[in-house]
Amino acid sequence: MHLWVVVAVVLLDQAVKAAVRPRLGLFDSMTVIPGFFSLTRVHNTGAAFGLMNAVDIPFKTAIMALVQTTALVGLALYAATLAPGQRLTRVGLSFVIGGALGNLIDRVYAGYVLDFFDFYWGGWHFWAFNIADASITIGVALMVLDLLGVGHSRVSRTV
Repeated sequence: MHLWVVVAVVLLDQAVKAAVRPRLGLFDSMTVIPGFFSLTRVHNTGAAFGLMNAVDIPFKTAIMALVQTTALVGLALYAATLAPGQRLTRVGLSFVIGGALGNLIDRVYAGYVLDFFDFYWGGWHFWAFNIADASITIGVALMVLDLLGVGHSRVSRTV
């Protein structure tokens, strides 16, 4: 794991969220590219992609934070087992852990995760997301590339 990547992701995520909070009220929107991209403030009290957002259960914030913390511990333990040569996976896990930490900070302190990047085309909207979510996606992509062998040196053998 690369601690500097984790710290950079958390700091960038929290700085951008701190800039968005006072400028946009809940469900307020600011067009950036007409017909394609806006900054729209939404609160995600659920899991990824808003799953369980509409579910109202006692202690939901605490349960979600506990699940997220458990996943983070599991990722950190997994990262500790990686061989030094697994560079893409190490960097990818660092992005995933940084993003998960950024969203966990929101959940613990605000009771929700602040999302605001809103991409759309016509009536179709992608799920709103934030820097932490983008970092998790980038991290998973890097890990998949590593699984596919991208960046691995190939040793040719002649018999």
